[in-house]
Amino acid sequence: MSRTTRIALVFGGVSAEHEISCVTAGGIFRAIDRSKFTPVGVGITKSGRWVRVSDAELASFELSSGQLPYVGENHPDAMLLRTAAGVELVTREGDGLSEVLDIDAAFPVLHGPFGEDGTIQGLFEMLDLPYVGAGVASSAMSMDKDITKKLLSEAGFEVAKWVLVTRRRWEFEREKVTGEVSALGLPVFVKPARSGSSVGVSRVTDLAELPAAIAKAQAQDPKVIVEEGILGAREVEIGVIGGRGLNPPRASCPGEIVVAGNEGFYDYDAKYRGVDFVSLKAPAEVSQELAKRLRQVAVGVFETMLVEGLARVDTFVVGERIVVNELNTMPGFTSGSLFPVVWGVSGLPYTELITELVTLALGRPLRLR
Repeated sequence: MSRTTRIALVFGGVSAEHEISCVTAGGIFRAIDRSKFTPVGVGITKSGRWVRVSDAELASFELSSGQLPYVGENHPDAMLLRTAAGVELVTREGDGLSEVLDIDAAFPVLHGPFGEDGTIQGLFEMLDLPYVGAGVASSAMSMDKDITKKLLSEAGFEVAKWVLVTRRRWEFEREKVTGEVSALGLPVFVKPARSGSSVGVSRVTDLAELPAAIAKAQAQDPKVIVEEGILGAREVEIGVIGGRGLNPPRASCPGEIVVAGNEGFYDYDAKYRGVDFVSLKAPAEVSQELAKRLRQVAVGVFETMLVEGLARVDTFVVGERIVVNELNTMPGFTSGSLFPVVWGVSGLPYTELITELVTLALGRPLRLR
């Protein structure tokens, strides 16, 4: 008897974005087209254990009353094995195996380090297991904001000015670093170089605040960037998905993150715990010409960074000027997240978007490509 394509939905992880990954996984699990795909839950606990998560628990993962789900330790162990016939997902309870399933592809919805940075992508490559999203090198490069800025700047894209702060520089060249930050002008944003969801990010309006902001960022990543604050900028983001075969990537309509007044910036709480001063506008209210340029920039960034599958390209727009902020190779993916929303407005609803991404993963060559 034929079966639907079985997808290992891998989520959780050891990064600070563990809970957001669980919310994303729950959204995908509930929306995936069951006539084509059978998703199976593979959670990674905060301690790094791989565990099998039941359908019922995975279906319950959603943002509710500001509470975020997580993968607990009270689950049976899960393992991916490469066999002569392909890849198997094995569940172990005690000393015995309780389930062995053939796996056709993986959908890693891990955000942040050790999931979005090329590490798990390398595992899938070694297993010869098709997977959704960017490859090893592009995941690693795109995760690192310092490397991303260097590559995009070299390719001719405008990026916000920044200062790189390593632990060594901050320990031995603090006065020089402070001078470089001062030259950017205030305010500045202090960010972990390899983290997402605005975890560990601070807005600094006085240089006296800089040491505390750097310490906060270093708690997430020893590599930190300090980025100029672009006054009067609009935060406009574009979703990009790869083209089938050798066809070019496709860009969605632009969407805008609107922060009312001077209430704050689009931080972790604003994204996931709900605040009334932030809203999402899709499509963004920009001219047709500017929207066209934004899509062209987004596709150019996607191709420059050698991304496959999907990405969200974040920009600052000041008048007609487009400054590339960063790109996210596994953006938030609940039905209310910006990436699915802008694609829905662009004619590709949530379930169909999931289908397209899995289809792209199954259709691309394995190994070097």
